[in-house]
Amino acid sequence: MTALEFRHQTYAQRLVFGAGTARSALPDEVRTLGATRVLVVSTEAEADLADSLAADLPVVAHFRGVRPHVPVEVAEEARRLAADVDADLVLSVGGGSTTGLAKAVALTTGLPVVAVPTTYAGSEATPVWGLTEGRTKTTGTDPVVLPRVVVYDPDLSVTLPVDLAVASGLNALAHCVDSLWAPRTNPVLAVTATEGVRALAPALRGVVADGDDLTARGGCLYGAYLAAATFAGAGSGLHHKICHVLGGTWDLPHAQTHAVVLPHVLAFNAEAAPDAAARVADALDAGDALTGLLDLYADLGAPRSLRDLGLPEDALDEATARVVEAAPADNPRPVTPAAVRRLLQRAWAGEHPLTERNDA
Repeated sequence: MTALEFRHQTYAQRLVFGAGTARSALPDEVRTLGATRVLVVSTEAEADLADSLAADLPVVAHFRGVRPHVPVEVAEEARRLAADVDADLVLSVGGGSTTGLAKAVALTTGLPVVAVPTTYAGSEATPVWGLTEGRTKTTGTDPVVLPRVVVYDPDLSVTLPVDLAVASGLNALAHCVDSLWAPRTNPVLAVTATEGVRALAPALRGVVADGDDLTARGGCLYGAYLAAATFAGAGSGLHHKICHVLGGTWDLPHAQTHAVVLPHVLAFNAEAAPDAAARVADALDAGDALTGLLDLYADLGAPRSLRDLGLPEDALDEATARVVEAAPADNPRPVTPAAVRRLLQRAWAGEHPLTERNDA
């Protein structure tokens, strides 16, 4: 038995979890933070929901120009609005892009954020921010962007179409898997990552079987929180670096990109990270990790191809170079240009993931 030695960072955040809590608990949570001038951030598509949830709050402005991957110019526009109306709190109602924009405002203003997620993206549970300038997405970590309060209400995700729920849930599952070999992984995070996979797989199958199943929707939110909190501690592994390159450079849809890439990164790393692979297999109740994941994908009708998401094949050489530059130095196996090019080619074509051998 090896003596344990590790470092583990936790972050202060209040969670409110349960059906109906977005309407019943939100006013008290905002009042507890002492806010009197609330800026509401949402997409145009979720504006009515955001307005309804904020009806009893001291709202001074709405920002609805959310865009994926948080372009710098959109962040600056939202920051100017926050300053112009003298906002003292940002309320985010929506998915990962919406939460990401609220975090971008907090990054430079220090304003507290209250997040009400409507997807399983998990951004609300991490101190990670991301901004895209030109064709490059930059990420960083700062506790100031971590939402002070998160209200998880399964009622709000019932309207998320099943195909988007699948992609969003697999994005969360990718947080779990990638955290098992990420730069700051440790035994505590391995436990929460494994529990996240164990919660997400049956919950996603439940959503596919019945999109109105509140128990399954709640299970997805629970798994998404575990996944994101684990990712917050572990940092970005190879999977997330690949997806940041693809999303930031070619503006691919965030959750679907994560869903497509995950099996290929698992296949690439599994043999070099047997303990991590064993955890994934156990959580999926499968003989091996990749088989269990692919069985789940088949049950969910998950997206499989970067080509279908709009990535041109002639982008793969540039993507390879960018991934190799961004890849963590301590990935379980060397991240060589040839290996990355093989991985991306198969993900682009939607081919079966290729298990890389230790001597490959």
